[in-house]
Amino acid sequence: MTPPESQVNRNRSAWETASHKHVREYQDHLAKARNECSLSAHELELLRPILEHSPAVVHLQSGHGLDDIALVDSGARSVVAVDFSQVAATAAQRRAEELGVPCRYVVAQLPGAPLRDACADLVYTGKGALIWLPDLRAWAADAARLLRPGGHLFLYEAHPAVPLWTWDEDEPRIRPDRGYFERSHVNDTFPAHGAVEFQTTLAEVINAVLSADLELRYVAEYPEPFWRPEDGHAAAAWAGRLPNTYALLARRTDLGPDTR
Repeated sequence: MTPPESQVNRNRSAWETASHKHVREYQDHLAKARNECSLSAHELELLRPILEHSPAVVHLQSGHGLDDIALVDSGARSVVAVDFSQVAATAAQRRAEELGVPCRYVVAQLPGAPLRDACADLVYTGKGALIWLPDLRAWAADAARLLRPGGHLFLYEAHPAVPLWTWDEDEPRIRPDRGYFERSHVNDTFPAHGAVEFQTTLAEVINAVLSADLELRYVAEYPEPFWRPEDGHAAAAWAGRLPNTYALLARRTDLGPDTR
């Protein structure tokens, strides 16, 4: 499924507008990159055995880039990051250069990353990535193409049920205007600006990964969201009763030539 060009342009405009936040808060992000690890405890637990081998990483839809620096700090040899936003990629490249971290940023629409085949030991993605992709099978095939034999795809993402939860603080509720099996919805929180977010079920994500001939190694669901608004708002849906994030780890197992 290919979205109309007008919709792609609206989404790009929305993401560029939202990404100016990374420029306004450049110094804050720089301090976080120096002093904090943006990877969650769940991510570190699953990625630690991979990062111990100093992998070359490709990060698809890298956003502000803090995860790239955290990946290097946690053991990655280097990170090549691809993002939809010129604003986000430019700020992230400046930050990586200022910190002397081996991260390189490429601006491109996905799938179709402008990188050579079998260039990565780990493809990392998530935290608001899949909502921009209408065709997950094409995305998974592109991720698999980038992996060397034995390489891993790792995804840490908002749970597909999250569009259903209200932000009410007293108790969790389901939005009457949303459905789990809908194909898309218009974002009315962050980044808003009329962006269309694509929806998939968890089964569709898993089946997309399997369709790319990747071996599924692990799937887990978690109650914690990966992002909360900075105004301190605490929705009841985030209090531990409902799924808000999930992790998926898969591996390329074919025995094709290693092109390192």
